[in-house]
Amino acid sequence: MAAGLAPELDALLAGVLGLLIGSFLNVVIYRLPKMMERQWAQECAELAENPPEPAEKFNLLVPRSRCSSCGHVIRWYENIPVLSYLFLRGKCSVCGTPYGVRYPIVEAVTGVLFFFCVWRWGWSPMALAWCGFSAALLALAVIDWDTTLLPDDITLPLLWAGLVVAALQWNPAVNLHTALWGAVAGYLSLWGVYWAFKLVTGKEGMGYGDFKLFAALGAWFGWSALIPMILMASVIGAVIGIVLKFSSGLREGGYVPFGPFLAGAGFTALIFGPRSILQFVGL
Repeated sequence: MAAGLAPELDALLAGVLGLLIGSFLNVVIYRLPKMMERQWAQECAELAENPPEPAEKFNLLVPRSRCSSCGHVIRWYENIPVLSYLFLRGKCSVCGTPYGVRYPIVEAVTGVLFFFCVWRWGWSPMALAWCGFSAALLALAVIDWDTTLLPDDITLPLLWAGLVVAALQWNPAVNLHTALWGAVAGYLSLWGVYWAFKLVTGKEGMGYGDFKLFAALGAWFGWSALIPMILMASVIGAVIGIVLKFSSGLREGGYVPFGPFLAGAGFTALIFGPRSILQFVGL
């Protein structure tokens, strides 16, 4: 290994890095959809030839994180991943408004994924690539669950990154040929399902972001992994859909976004391998 440390220490350091990245992912998950909404509103105003309304600068870096209730600017020591949440008991230090438990969960999950990638592949380009893959996939899953949006700002770089990793031969299991056709087959397969469903029912069963996300998974795992992953996504979706139905957790219209289930299949393929999915579903 490049770092020259014990595998466990390497993985632990990667896990700490993952906690920090997970803290930033919380910002991305919250702000990126709002940034998209602002951009759409501005474009609509320009088309209507209306002057855009003045607004505070808002991006992934500005303004600083603050309490949504009292506006308290969160200090650096109140923003330490997981630890600050536990120390503050999940509440704002000024007004006591509870923070969502999902913040430390996203941080912890990112830390575990980074730990796993470096524990499995050591400090290597392949491990760093899979860490980036994990972070992007986790952000997409949560954003889609919240908003039913899969931003191009994440799906398209994820797709291109998969092709670049294959071209650089960082992943010996997937070459550029299998990655390219994985991306093509991933996109066209869900595109075909979308149009078949729309022609039969007159309704849209999924969004174009799902096509791009499945194309990205095809680029990272190759075309042969597409069938196992779509089967796993369907299984995960069915289980969660049943749970939500019996717990009255379905949103209005009974719609559940498919992106988080594709992401779940991607994580399953990362940790256990695509072939293990076929064994899991009994094929």
